[in-house]
Amino acid sequence: MDPKLDFLKQLAHGLAVQFGSSCEVVIHDLTQKDLNQSIVHIENGHVSKRSKGDGPSGVVLEALRSDPSSLKDRLSYLTKTGDGRILKSSTLYIRDENGRVNYLFSLNYDITTLLAAETALHSLIQAGENNRQGDSSGTPQKITHNVNELLDQLIEQAIARVGKPVALMNKDDKVSVVQFLNNAGAFLITKSGDKVASLLGISKFTLYSYMDKE
Repeated sequence: MDPKLDFLKQLAHGLAVQFGSSCEVVIHDLTQKDLNQSIVHIENGHVSKRSKGDGPSGVVLEALRSDPSSLKDRLSYLTKTGDGRILKSSTLYIRDENGRVNYLFSLNYDITTLLAAETALHSLIQAGENNRQGDSSGTPQKITHNVNELLDQLIEQAIARVGKPVALMNKDDKVSVVQFLNNAGAFLITKSGDKVASLLGISKFTLYSYMDKE
């Protein structure tokens, strides 16, 4: 057992106890071969309904695809669970002595009830203005349970960016979809190329050529 992982598990448990049942703490192991089972430890998994052995979120693909020296800890951003709960999240990149990212240490705090209380307070103390809801940082990322769900989410985002259904897409639209997915690390997922090529009605050769287009 890696002593570093033992320490991270100890830290995860301590943080979960300190901040209570609304605070989920997750450890992803990026050193193992099976990407679909990247979660090696989780505290308060009921928050996102995940458990040990579940798969990665988008930040895992980002860490795998990016130059380790360019990665910086992501602090205080919003995510969303499958049932619509809003979480305030932070992700720390845990490196080995060579600078390679071995683990992701993530905290997800359920702020759904706090946002509801904030909205109620604003409606009481403000007049003549539109009530503010949520956060200015943009649409929260949905937390996924496995790589297939993650791939589906990335495909949905890619199609939404183009703004038209696949049946109406021209070549440039399809290039845009493929490059978005490539930049997001979607093609690190096993057999993702087959699924995307089939969806877009193109060959695998064409898919690879779209990845390389400037």
